[in-house]
Amino acid sequence: MVQPPIRNHADSVTVLDRREGPGGEVVLRRRGEHFEIIENGCFLMDTADGRSERLLVQAALDALAAERPSVLIGGLGVGFSLAYAAAEPRWGRIVVVERERAVIDWHRAGPLAAFSAGALDDPRVAVLHTDLLACLAADGERFDALCLDIDNGPDWTVTDANSGLYGPDGLAALHRRLNPGGVLAIWSARPSPAFERALSAAGFADVRTVEIPVARGVPDAVHLARRG
Repeated sequence: MVQPPIRNHADSVTVLDRREGPGGEVVLRRRGEHFEIIENGCFLMDTADGRSERLLVQAALDALAAERPSVLIGGLGVGFSLAYAAAEPRWGRIVVVERERAVIDWHRAGPLAAFSAGALDDPRVAVLHTDLLACLAADGERFDALCLDIDNGPDWTVTDANSGLYGPDGLAALHRRLNPGGVLAIWSARPSPAFERALSAAGFADVRTVEIPVARGVPDAVHLARRG
């Protein structure tokens, strides 16, 4: 159940819900007309600008030749990536992995439903309530694209455990879960040349980074690579 709003008059922020999840405390709050997700005091994302989250999905699709390709989206977040994928008829199966039950609830019957735009009801879409690292480590379905947005990037993880995703074992698991020729796309709050080198070392081909300018600071980035 969503808790009653708590208003912080000092910075004009309204806390809409606060829960404990597998990654610690996760908070949904409203700042003006926008919503924000905070985990363990770390800002994850908001609804102010979804350009880079949409590019995450579009760049993967543009790199694929398969008809009706399948995609796994790591992290439901504020719903921009899922909504964009569901609006594209070229995608076939769309699987979303989200470890925080609160985030799923906020989309099913909460204020974030407007941003996922009914995509959770699309017959192509399946939402898995599980940890992405555990999901990838298990033997399972392969995909034509993996679009991951669970951290602020390879160099800025939300939890220490997530760092394993970007190391040799995690990249090997990602490689295994792609079909031959499949595309890996990872969102980052800043470009990471070191991660580009790690992708190449893990056997990925066509490694590149697309930068997305932002209003202030370093650009957002989408790291792209292909399973040869």
